[in-house]
Amino acid sequence: MAKNKQIKIKLVKSTIGASPAQRKVVAALGLKKKDQVVEHADSATIMGMVNKVSHLVSVVE
Repeated sequence: MAKNKQIKIKLVKSTIGASPAQRKVVAALGLKKKDQVVEHADSATIMGMVNKVSHLVSVVE
């Protein structure tokens, strides 16, 4: 992973019906509303969070 590389993460599905743990991960990513896009550094921590809720979010590059 390159230094200072940014990735955009988009919430593509609602958190209604998701487990409380998954809701916390989505909130920790800074996502509140469907179709919202946030930008984060491309780190192992962020990618691990994305993998945990991969059915709710997508990575837009």
